[in-house]
Amino acid sequence: MGGGTGDPDTADGRSRGLGKRLDDAERIARAALTRVMEPGDERGGRWLAEFGARELLARLTTPDTDGAGLPGAGPRRLVGYRTRAAAADPHRDLAAIAAAGGRFICPGDGEWPTQLDDLGAARPVGLWVRGRSDLRKWALRSVAVVGARACTPYGAHMAATLGSGLAERGWVVVSGAAFGVDGAAHRGALAADGATVAVLACGVDVAYPRGHAELIGRIAEQGLVIGELPPGDHPTPSRFVLRNRVIAALTRGTVVVEAEYRSGSLVTARAALRLGRYTMGVPGPATSGLSAGVHELLRGEGVLVTDADEVAELVGEIGELAPARRGPVLPRDLLDPLSKRVLEALPARGAVDGAHLARGAGTTTDDALGRLYELHALGFVERLGDCWRLTRQANRGAKARRGGS
Repeated sequence: MGGGTGDPDTADGRSRGLGKRLDDAERIARAALTRVMEPGDERGGRWLAEFGARELLARLTTPDTDGAGLPGAGPRRLVGYRTRAAAADPHRDLAAIAAAGGRFICPGDGEWPTQLDDLGAARPVGLWVRGRSDLRKWALRSVAVVGARACTPYGAHMAATLGSGLAERGWVVVSGAAFGVDGAAHRGALAADGATVAVLACGVDVAYPRGHAELIGRIAEQGLVIGELPPGDHPTPSRFVLRNRVIAALTRGTVVVEAEYRSGSLVTARAALRLGRYTMGVPGPATSGLSAGVHELLRGEGVLVTDADEVAELVGEIGELAPARRGPVLPRDLLDPLSKRVLEALPARGAVDGAHLARGAGTTTDDALGRLYELHALGFVERLGDCWRLTRQANRGAKARRGGS
């Protein structure tokens, strides 16, 4: 929009720090509000929609003892908002994100993923971003892979396999950079030279968990690290929970790999369901508490998936189909129907003549004998005078098909 004065919700263009394509005053006000409003603050979101970022910030920094200018919040809560607003320094934060090689994007920017607007009043005020790629374009073809922090080796293997498989198919893997399933999914995508996005519950310049500092650095280099909180801000338990709504809204679908009944990853899955996104789960052992939450999800509206092909078939475009699943093709499977009937009419033990076999197969003696000679050439039967019996190899196959009887 080239430096106009409209609200960023109706502006267009792409932000880069203090870029001129979105009104600087609006961008600065939104950057300040990320210090004032907690992620998912619906009351603040309604104020923002009603007044716009600049007007809202002005009301929060103007003395108003009765709070008439901001309806819906009591005096104590307004004091909290105003204390934070007085301490906010958006210029410092924008300089800090620029120094970290990042940027701040707002609704109305060309890079803003409009699917986040589905969150309504809980939509992020803006997003702090590290990484060179375009978040909006990446989010168009993205899948969330989330799950237990204290996952089993099976869970880590499945998450890494899904991450690499989706990346190889051109999907962006989104997760929360936590220990366990999240980290495995990110590493799987990175190992496949693919695209991955980490959504943090703290400032994007903060490595949390600290044990994933190297991983988060790699994601910032090869992918994107995003968050609602300004540079240097710290995570809290509630911020982790609220971060999950962004993961759910940003992506086409969410896959849960191992989750207990009270797992935070189920919060992401339920948010995805509410938003009309695809919700999937990877099954585990019925005796595993770490899979109990996933199984509960699958008993409801979740869809069972076991690999990247099945995920892509569900969330992808028409024609992105998973390959047909079937067991190995056995030599018996290649026989014509009459030959199969003749073969199945042979007893597991002993030998029978052609006439007896013809009655069992429901055909003529001549047809039965013709098929027997073909089966002999293929190694299924052997002749004993005027009688026929299964070969040892064919007999073992028949026992396996009959359950070992």
